[in-house]
Amino acid sequence: MTKLKGLLLTEGMHGMISQVEGLAKALQLDFIHEKIEINYFWKLIPPKITPIQSFVFKNRIDKKFHIVISCGRKSVIPSIYLKKKFKNKIMNIHIQDPKVSLDNFDFIVAPEHDGLKGKNVLNTKGAIHYLRNEELDENIDYLRHRINKEKIVTFVLGGPNKYYVYNEKFLNEIFFKIQNNFINKGFQLILIPSMRTPKKIIDLAKNFFDENQVIILDVDKKAYLSSLKLADHIIVTCDSTSMISEAAMTGKPIYVAHIPPVRRNERFKKFFEQFKSLKIIKDLENSLDEWNYKKLNETDKISRYIKDDFKNYDFS
Repeated sequence: MTKLKGLLLTEGMHGMISQVEGLAKALQLDFIHEKIEINYFWKLIPPKITPIQSFVFKNRIDKKFHIVISCGRKSVIPSIYLKKKFKNKIMNIHIQDPKVSLDNFDFIVAPEHDGLKGKNVLNTKGAIHYLRNEELDENIDYLRHRINKEKIVTFVLGGPNKYYVYNEKFLNEIFFKIQNNFINKGFQLILIPSMRTPKKIIDLAKNFFDENQVIILDVDKKAYLSSLKLADHIIVTCDSTSMISEAAMTGKPIYVAHIPPVRRNERFKKFFEQFKSLKIIKDLENSLDEWNYKKLNETDKISRYIKDDFKNYDFS
């Protein structure tokens, strides 16, 4: 059977791309990405009161596809527009709460901590993502030549968002904990920045840690994959539930490096509570522990359910 074609709609942010691409891979789609751009006036209007018309967005989508997977506010209207246009000839799936009627989509994929319920809602523990075990295995040697210690701690560094503001004081506190808990106990550090990590933060880390630590200066997927595979312990900053969910596929101990929030972060709190109850994460404090948990693979679980529904569509 010829592979079904997927159209992935996002705003281009790593967390969104990771989720739509992860589901597309699990569904075994031949997919393309489309970064959605909304026309100026409609950027200011919530999707709930935006007309379902092509003039709302700049993109002209003319390629053949069977499955639309969208994530993020800007992708909501294009996904609904395409579903109304092609009806049962396509399936449209939205990841996260679209903030419009759920009936506009064939499936909604949302983490349990969002509290979203509905007949077409598929709930997950944490975020689905694009990482695969095979990719980790294939990239293990990418950083190995820079490793000279037996024990490795990987630190995945996010960046400021509307809930968390990075400053030198908070970061130095995190760096001190990593130094005391890990480096002083014989671990070698691999620091991985994300697309949201400001250069000044990477420079701060480079100046703080000694030359024996591996500080990746740019966004590098191969380095990220290699670091997760090589690590004995993983630390992730609290601002990204996506990166914590990605790390949870390894089954390795994950510490969350917390930064005080600047606004109510109830969704984050629920996520942390759930992952603590699953024995996946602990807060980064002043101790070093060992623990195990069942590797999280929500992407494959969700994809199996969606594949079972393919028979109800006219993918001709």
